[in-house]
Amino acid sequence: MTDYAVVNPATGETLSTYPTFTDAQVEAAVGAADGAYRGWARGSAPAERADLLRRVAELHRERRDDLAAIIVREMGKPLAAAEGEVDFAADITEFYADNIEAITADQPIDILGEGSAVIRRSPLGVLLGIMPWNFPYYQVARFAAPNVALGNTILLKHAPQCPESAAAIEAMYRDAGFPEGVYVNLYVTNDQAAAIIADPRVQGVSVTGSERAGSAVAEQAGRHLKKVALELGGSDPFILLATDDLDAAVRAAVDARLDNNGQSCNAAKRFIVVDGLYDAFVEKFAAAMAASTLGDPFAEDTVLGPLSSLAAAERLDEQVQRALAQGAELVTGGTRDGAFYPATVLTGVTPEMDAYREEFFGPVGVVYRVSGEEEALEVANGTPFGLGSYVFTTDEAQAQRMADRLEAGMVYVNLVLADSPELPFGGVKRSGTSREMGLLAADEFVNKKLVRVGP
Repeated sequence: MTDYAVVNPATGETLSTYPTFTDAQVEAAVGAADGAYRGWARGSAPAERADLLRRVAELHRERRDDLAAIIVREMGKPLAAAEGEVDFAADITEFYADNIEAITADQPIDILGEGSAVIRRSPLGVLLGIMPWNFPYYQVARFAAPNVALGNTILLKHAPQCPESAAAIEAMYRDAGFPEGVYVNLYVTNDQAAAIIADPRVQGVSVTGSERAGSAVAEQAGRHLKKVALELGGSDPFILLATDDLDAAVRAAVDARLDNNGQSCNAAKRFIVVDGLYDAFVEKFAAAMAASTLGDPFAEDTVLGPLSSLAAAERLDEQVQRALAQGAELVTGGTRDGAFYPATVLTGVTPEMDAYREEFFGPVGVVYRVSGEEEALEVANGTPFGLGSYVFTTDEAQAQRMADRLEAGMVYVNLVLADSPELPFGGVKRSGTSREMGLLAADEFVNKKLVRVGP
């Protein structure tokens, strides 16, 4: 899909369309980004870039209401969640402004001989970002902010269903005072994106999206020897081994599954519960999921809006129906209404079923019964994904053992929805190859240049 349009998933109405760039516009965009890098970005002081990034963060907050309404229309996010996303994008951008010295300062090396040596972090140049629809502001902020702080310049291809938020982000960088070319929004086809990756002026590409998209872009980047960063899918386990408060654990499980209408890469999707707690957990979890309000994403009491599109809801429904046909059991939910899909709970999924290894990108939770720690690890690690994970236990030593052995890029113990600008985000296995957010994000597209000085 490369037709840029805002289609309200709650109503199916096409609200606006945006023309795809001509090849001449693509050339002008790449030229502007390259010119900005060779001129302003390489010659600007970190403090200057920090001041402008801080202004971008301020503009997020000043335009919060309008920005939030845009993404409710584009992809159905409940309004409160949309407002929270704008706030988080502002916080991330501000984090890199506040920490710009830490990510650009020379790093001394203790050397064996005489003289001195440092690692000097230098920008690479023009970068292409290919971003998804599920977090239109947050995903962009965690790619763009650290790289602009370093002195890289950004070409940003957003999801075709997010053209209005894409334009709004570019406007904030422009209105903050960044020179033309530092941040450039692109409405381009996949073929045009491939040509941009091949362009020798472009030094790297970052993709957040599906395995299929990540594989295709990585193939293109590899063919042209370009650095690539991938943040792909996830089927994160929520492992409940022991608790003093089952109701609190259930609330955390529901929150972790339904965040962003269930369309979050690092949402808890598989609930792995020790035998002694399983029956009570399933009863309480299913009841809480069924009670989650489904409706107009602009309404204050809505917990679940529509999925991002009718096609997304149809794909999710096909997965659920296939799981049921293969022997899974439906506890609650499972009935699609247009792009709306209710909170759904499945049990009885076994390794022979497709659902055991698939990612359900929507409000569907699969609950597994396990005998203890070892079986929990076997189920948790039994997928191609390795993004995040959640462990609930009252045994601190057990928590540390689980953290050591889980095949994941992130482990959260006794809490959910705890992402923060200073915490790195990323996975292993088929969930990706990079880290975003935190100081580690500034190490993805940077030349770690050795400067060795004799005595």
